[in-house]
Amino acid sequence: MRLLLVEDDNHVAAALSAVLKRHGFDVTHARSGEEALQALVPEGPGFGVVLLDLGLPDQDGYEVCGKIRKRTATPVIMVTARSDVRSRIHGLNLGADDYVVKPYDTGELLARIHAVSRRTVHEDPATGQDSALRLGSVHIELPTRRVTVDGAAVQLTRKEFDLLALLAQRPGVVFRREQIISEVWRTSWEGTGRTLEVHVASLRAKLRMPALIETVRGVGYRLVAPAA
Repeated sequence: MRLLLVEDDNHVAAALSAVLKRHGFDVTHARSGEEALQALVPEGPGFGVVLLDLGLPDQDGYEVCGKIRKRTATPVIMVTARSDVRSRIHGLNLGADDYVVKPYDTGELLARIHAVSRRTVHEDPATGQDSALRLGSVHIELPTRRVTVDGAAVQLTRKEFDLLALLAQRPGVVFRREQIISEVWRTSWEGTGRTLEVHVASLRAKLRMPALIETVRGVGYRLVAPAA
């Protein structure tokens, strides 16, 4: 996923960019509100999420958020030291999708980035309805929960489908084990790790694609999109 990081502190940006890149994000760094807005022009590369620090040198971060929302529907997560409820409400009213208060836990930030991106990843701009995911020969129909490989139906359990759909939403992006357990099983990591491993192995076998889901040692899993 391409991510636009709007942060005027180069040291903070460098450290956060390194973490995000390790988790599969392609990070573009903007040091001011104007740089951010220039990166978000229609002919630009397109971003999955904007991570917007409010303490910018040239413009008020809230103002930048309002301008971003007028030109794109890209999810925006505000990052700020302002923790009062009024500031959070103001940011959300301007069109921000989420609000993270400094100092924040990196794991929580990553989970929030994935959460806001999932809210828009399947939406068809023409109909507003969920669409199917196509990953090479793998076809995932979200509304009907149907999966086919080369046109042949593959029977998956409910959790197997949920796991595949989660990973397929962002091919190449690493999902932490804790995040997967929280999203698919709606519980904590403790005592559920073996269950996740079993489901990953089952998916690899049923889809007959052992390399489809890659284990990232010490972190989690990511889906490697097969060739068309």
